[in-house]
Amino acid sequence: MIGATATEMAAAVREGRITARELVQQHLEHIERVDPKYGAFRRVRTAEALREADAVDQRTEKGPLAGVPVAIKDHVEVTGEVRRDGSLATSSAPATEDHPLVRRWREAGAVVVGLTRVPELCIFPTSDDPDGVARSPWNPDYSAGGSSGGAGAAVAAGMVPLAHGSDGMGSIRIPAACCGVLGFKPGAGVTPHADGEGWLGLSEHGVLATTVDDVALGLGVMAGREITVRKKPLRVAISSRSPVVFAQPDSETRDGLHRVGRAFALAGHSTFARNPKIPASLQTLAGAFWTGAVAAELPPNIDESALQPRTRTHVAVGRAALRAGLADERQRDRWRDRALAFFDDVDVLVMPVLAKAPARAEAWSAKPWWPNAQMSTRLAPYPGMWNLAGFPALAVPAGMRSDGLPASVQLVGPPGSEDLLLGAAADLSWPRHPEQLSGTAARP
Repeated sequence: MIGATATEMAAAVREGRITARELVQQHLEHIERVDPKYGAFRRVRTAEALREADAVDQRTEKGPLAGVPVAIKDHVEVTGEVRRDGSLATSSAPATEDHPLVRRWREAGAVVVGLTRVPELCIFPTSDDPDGVARSPWNPDYSAGGSSGGAGAAVAAGMVPLAHGSDGMGSIRIPAACCGVLGFKPGAGVTPHADGEGWLGLSEHGVLATTVDDVALGLGVMAGREITVRKKPLRVAISSRSPVVFAQPDSETRDGLHRVGRAFALAGHSTFARNPKIPASLQTLAGAFWTGAVAAELPPNIDESALQPRTRTHVAVGRAALRAGLADERQRDRWRDRALAFFDDVDVLVMPVLAKAPARAEAWSAKPWWPNAQMSTRLAPYPGMWNLAGFPALAVPAGMRSDGLPASVQLVGPPGSEDLLLGAAADLSWPRHPEQLSGTAARP
């Protein structure tokens, strides 16, 4: 069933057409074949996953994610596993309990097959750690994005149909864009947080998948309530305006945006060009929160002297920003109010995720902070404003670039519009996996 959806896999297990163990074994073998090329996983839980699958098979009620192999970002606790956050400076003590969202997925029958690769402390939009580089399955010369880059690569390559991610300044949507999959950052308060996490209120847990139904399924279990796909005629605003003067979209990005706009018009939605009123100070505010959030919420028992040089600089900049009061909640509130007013007569805003092609897949962790910061801003100027606002945003594939990489847009809505964003995405279409992997897909 490699290449089937999470919805299809769970139905097959519940109906007895395949056991959870058989399903997980297939995916572990697929991971062993393809992950050396793409570097999605920091750790594959072969023996543990098979034991979990056996336990699912023994259940009477197998759950909505019955036997579905899932990947967890190396940023939350999984019982018995070491959470490294892509770093050699973090604690090597195994977790004694699951993060709430991991617990919910497991209770629903999901099987955790591995922990996905991230950049150190999940700061940057490329995912390389001391052991490897996460690469886009569409073209391994390019990064899978970050910080949920391993998750994006795992889903795009069919290693799992559903992966957990977290998004503090685009960390779900950026890898979704780099890997040609869906990536949903829900609005504030939809999914659970553990104590002491949240990046000053910027970060939300969400999912990456290849279909709208799988996103709704995975996010609903994570949220502890049903997430629907609501279809209705929508007022759709289209905007390519970047909040960063020196990070404008290239022609391929604009082409993808126009393709989605035309698709929405053909589906019967009202589409029009309109830009949100983005204050000139927003990029400075975003930078202060991006650096300040890391400085304010370093993992416990961290050895700062063992951090990568770029990370030590990032933390120092963040501490300076916090001391100077640059992470100003009042400015953030004013932006949130302005963003909310934009949606008075707009249901969905369509914007790019990336301004240009993904970064090259290389050891960005070995470079100084400034090249990483410049790359981050020039690559992805769009996502962070919606973290500051706390609004839901869904990355959706938008066709292909001429270089063979996927294009992507994000659908943004006001608080509580998760169902409308999924309904809008359901009117679009995209290839679920790269062509070179399509031969591995098997339907139940």
